[in-house]
Amino acid sequence: MIPLKYNIGNLTARRVSTLMTILGIGVVIAVMISMMALQNGVHSAVVSSGSKDNLMVMREGAAAELSSWVTKDAFYIIRALPGIAKDSTGAPMISPELVIIFKIPKRDDPKGSNVLVRGVTPTAFAMRPYIKLVEGRMFRPGVNEVIVARRIRDRFVNTGIGDQFQFGTQKYTVVGVFDAQGTAFDSEMWCNVDFLGQARKRDAYSSVILRPNDRDAFESIEAAITNDNRLKLDVKSEYKYYADQTNGLFGIVVLVTIVTVFMTIGAILGTMNTMFSAIASRGRELATMRALGFKRRTILLSVIIESAFISLLGGIAGLLLALPVNAISTGTTNFVTFSEVAFNFRIDSHVALTGILIALSAGIVGGALPALAAARMPITKALREI
Repeated sequence: MIPLKYNIGNLTARRVSTLMTILGIGVVIAVMISMMALQNGVHSAVVSSGSKDNLMVMREGAAAELSSWVTKDAFYIIRALPGIAKDSTGAPMISPELVIIFKIPKRDDPKGSNVLVRGVTPTAFAMRPYIKLVEGRMFRPGVNEVIVARRIRDRFVNTGIGDQFQFGTQKYTVVGVFDAQGTAFDSEMWCNVDFLGQARKRDAYSSVILRPNDRDAFESIEAAITNDNRLKLDVKSEYKYYADQTNGLFGIVVLVTIVTVFMTIGAILGTMNTMFSAIASRGRELATMRALGFKRRTILLSVIIESAFISLLGGIAGLLLALPVNAISTGTTNFVTFSEVAFNFRIDSHVALTGILIALSAGIVGGALPALAAARMPITKALREI
């Protein structure tokens, strides 16, 4: 084996070109990690919204709550099913909810964007304890009061406490701000379900969320609703519903995939160019090592290790360059619900490790061709080169 100090000596002897290669790979990896952080942030915001302990009931064939309806008669039938958990007051943990889209002007876009407005009862908060009111007060039943997610307050006009906005013929007053811990509910407004239904002339709910007592109750309630021909409703876990909503973000997945492929190719080409340049000036040196008895595979491995080390440093530099985008808040459109989805760029351990491993892989692939060229160089020819 060729000692590792030989590789380190080569890197320090070419410190300027080595540093430029590390920075070049770092910029490429930083862009790639930023795009993966975008996808990870959107996915986490949507999928983390649903609980595996809750069941979600909607109309048969409905892909989203906006296209679903559950009649009030169906709600009362479901509410009477055995096996539904009770809260501290003995009331069943079942939440009828109505979801409607409002188009509201944004701070940076007067044309506005669609925002989900969710009509709920107090049970909705008991079933989602991570949703906390952080400013103002709770809306009152039967009046035109709403509470808004903090991210909606920050991105849309007339959504601060005490502000009013109009949709249709009805004005709504903002009385509180809530935080939903980075879930999809951070892109919503909430109000009283009965008032919202009256204001929008809707006499049915969009969905019903309920919590079974245990796994056996989960399966029996699911079977009872599915097999009741009076209801004609679909039932699935709340977690699965929100996981399916990521289908509306397919465009982001495609974008991230394309950027990742091109960035990886760029890293490979950058590493390959550096290693070809490095080997071109070391032809006689490598030939001398061959003449001293080092085998071709040893030369091959030494060059690949050197290339991989440069790319690994580039991957670490890229991660450091990308860290400032972590937790940046922005939004996009979910094309299943056609509404705003607010999210944070999210660089977690998986994204960071993926970026570094891609950089390392690019270094190995990018160094393979120059390494083969060095290993196959005839000794006599290399020794004659000036």
